[in-house]
Amino acid sequence: MQILCTDLFEKQLQDILQELAKEDFDATKNFKIYLDTVIINIPTKAQKYKQSVYFNDENIKDLEHQGFVIPFFIDKASETYLVLGIVEK
Repeated sequence: MQILCTDLFEKQLQDILQELAKEDFDATKNFKIYLDTVIINIPTKAQKYKQSVYFNDENIKDLEHQGFVIPFFIDKASETYLVLGIVEK
């Protein structure tokens, strides 16, 4: 199982982290560490997430984390999870 992130996700996450860091750097570090943990655990918990409201595809699910929605695509053929982006809920 591989977990990959799109360039869009990386850009959106960077922008979010920069904004959060202006308010509280330590809270931003904790947010990022916990988010990494949640993303790493996607393969074991993918079935608990609902189909994405942003896409009309049963293989795209939404992960919610601290007020943010992270849609990810499950490619069953290659056993890959692709994190598509991150948006504020």
